[in-house]
Amino acid sequence: MMQTAMDKLRELRALHEDGLLSRQEFDSRKNAILDAAYAAAPSPSASSSTATDPGLARAGTEIGLMAGQEVGPPNRRYRLESLIAYGGMGQVWEATDLATHAELGHSARVALKILPPQLTEQSAWARLLVEEAARARQLAHQHIVRVYDWARDPATASYFIIMECLEGEDLDSLLARERRLPLARALDLLAPLADALDYAWDKHRLVHRDIKPANVFLAGGDVKLLDFGIAARARASTAQGVEAPATSGTAGYRAPEAGHGDGAPGRSLDVYATAVMAYQMLAGTMPFAGQRAAGDVPARPDGLLDAQWEALQSGFAWDAQARPASVRDWLDRLLAAGDAAARQAEEQGRAAAEAAARAQAARREQEETRRAELRARVQAEATAAARAAIERQRREQERLARAAAEEARQARKEELRRQLHERRAIEAEKARQEREEALRKAALAKAAAAQLAQQKRARPDAAGQDEVAPPAAPLAAPAAEASILAAAPVPTEGVLTESVLRDRFLDGSSTGPELVVLPTGRFEMGSPEHERKVATQAGAQKGWLARELPQHWVGIARAVAMGRYPVTVGEWRAFVQATGWTQGGDVDWEAPGFPQDARHPVVGVNWFDAVRYTRWLSDVTGMTYRLPSEAEWEYACRAGTKTAFSFGDGITSDQANYDGNFSYNGGPRGEYRGGTTPVGSFPANPWGLHDMHGNVWEWVQDVVHDNYEGAPVDGSAWEEGGDQARRILRGGSWLYNPRYLRSALRNGFSAVLSNDIVGFRVVREL
Repeated sequence: MMQTAMDKLRELRALHEDGLLSRQEFDSRKNAILDAAYAAAPSPSASSSTATDPGLARAGTEIGLMAGQEVGPPNRRYRLESLIAYGGMGQVWEATDLATHAELGHSARVALKILPPQLTEQSAWARLLVEEAARARQLAHQHIVRVYDWARDPATASYFIIMECLEGEDLDSLLARERRLPLARALDLLAPLADALDYAWDKHRLVHRDIKPANVFLAGGDVKLLDFGIAARARASTAQGVEAPATSGTAGYRAPEAGHGDGAPGRSLDVYATAVMAYQMLAGTMPFAGQRAAGDVPARPDGLLDAQWEALQSGFAWDAQARPASVRDWLDRLLAAGDAAARQAEEQGRAAAEAAARAQAARREQEETRRAELRARVQAEATAAARAAIERQRREQERLARAAAEEARQARKEELRRQLHERRAIEAEKARQEREEALRKAALAKAAAAQLAQQKRARPDAAGQDEVAPPAAPLAAPAAEASILAAAPVPTEGVLTESVLRDRFLDGSSTGPELVVLPTGRFEMGSPEHERKVATQAGAQKGWLARELPQHWVGIARAVAMGRYPVTVGEWRAFVQATGWTQGGDVDWEAPGFPQDARHPVVGVNWFDAVRYTRWLSDVTGMTYRLPSEAEWEYACRAGTKTAFSFGDGITSDQANYDGNFSYNGGPRGEYRGGTTPVGSFPANPWGLHDMHGNVWEWVQDVVHDNYEGAPVDGSAWEEGGDQARRILRGGSWLYNPRYLRSALRNGFSAVLSNDIVGFRVVREL
């Protein structure tokens, strides 16, 4: 049955390439053929009606969706753009995320896998889907398609998975077009899958359980593994809502023992399915037709030697214990068999050569009359061989000389580059030290002048003091004593200070967050055209970039002090213990899903929680704390710079915490840490503020507006008009691409929601 399906797919491919069949019609018919083929080999647990009625295998694939339709809950909507594929597990659509801010962690262009209501109509099935989606979201590997989240559409009662949108084709399409693949190419396609499966097992103890060509996607030069456990879970749901391991996987690729054990599924299931898929790639057909019996042995694919064939069969051995421990072990065994076969062939060739030499000697002994002629011929061949050897040696010497010269040239080039970088670094450090020393001296001089003026104002004329001085307010002295300020003058425009401010609690029990006093001044808010071009090349969408326009000048006339770091877990714990605040969202601030200690930025708080914290901090210190305005935040983030980031137009994962699997503006890829890092782990910006780029998104006071038309120019918060249900986020996070960390980038999020990538920092009025 599977061979018939492959023949039909080749015919469809020919019609499509001749222009007689559109791409959409080709995909639609291809999926229908594959659904029918998989349904033709029912699992042992399938009912007789399912086995005899192919139409039942397609149940739920027609959900009544169309291009342009919007799906999802009210605060997380997606617009369907085009149908990519459909089958027994539902439909896959390319979609546009209409509210990326409503669930952070993915771009505006996504793929939605929409499951039919029949597969999740019971709560137990829906729970399995949610569990698998949550586990799949943890899989961050270059050969595993990224799963961002799940959601449910109230209109169709359908659950759907939100995934990375890829361009290319699956292995099914490739095999339908080329039918058979050479062994070397097949091994190149399987090696990334082995890496992905090893990662999922080592990091999360997950097995895929549904490996097949339709779940292997070829995106340009990359190989991606789809549906990591999700489809298998859905197929594994019984009428009573209990997972049935017997149906894990797809007919033809499912191991004989699948569903017969009581424990968790083992890696041998993936080894079996991968070996079956490898046989299909080499032979152009499935190894077993219909239900496999214990003694069935398929025909050997053309071109495989004995050792290679034995290694290939070990992968789909009937007994799970006889299979290699993992797909990687199985691939290593297959490669080792190829090396052994090559050595065997070499030994056979050597033995044949020795036999030929003995036969030649025997002929020479028998043909005495031809000895002279034979010696002359052998001498001529030896001379030619010597000449050829000399020529080969000469060419090899020339090649080595060229390689050595090139290596020396590259070494000189690298040494010159290193010396240039060192010289530039020394010059930059010297200039920075000179600038800081000048600023420090200016700040100290200004501090002394301010202190002297304050002392003069504090000493009224002794003769008239009793008549003029009013009675002191009861809280004036404690509030004044509560400030700890090193080099305490309020900076003015153009003066950069290193002042650090901490307010003592009125009861003397503790102190507030560390604050940095910001200088007053003017800056140009928004992004310039050249920065938007670079961001577009990195994948930024036009809708996001439009929020940063028009670029406009803003004056920060009133000095404030801003949190040196985002509010930490330890600082938030003091607030919780003092006020009895309780968690309202889905993310536990004490256990968000990755390791944290008191020095990590707090997450799991919504905008209203952040405002409550500032009010409490104002009460316990006697000072005025609040969230920064959006203009104050960008002004502090830029710290006098005009580049995409406060340290230039490029970024690396040594400078901030973000998803280092992605790069920006030609920079290198880096580290993906999978969670927050302690505050202060990365260098501060020129004004001494840490983590302004990455780690966590930060709440500000402003409501969401689509652009800067009508925005205030005095640095105040913009709270009129706009979307009153949402508030602005700034700075990017550990889960996001580097393009989201730019100083000018604006995001928005519902003020009542919280998650594991959003925190905040405070501002204290002076």
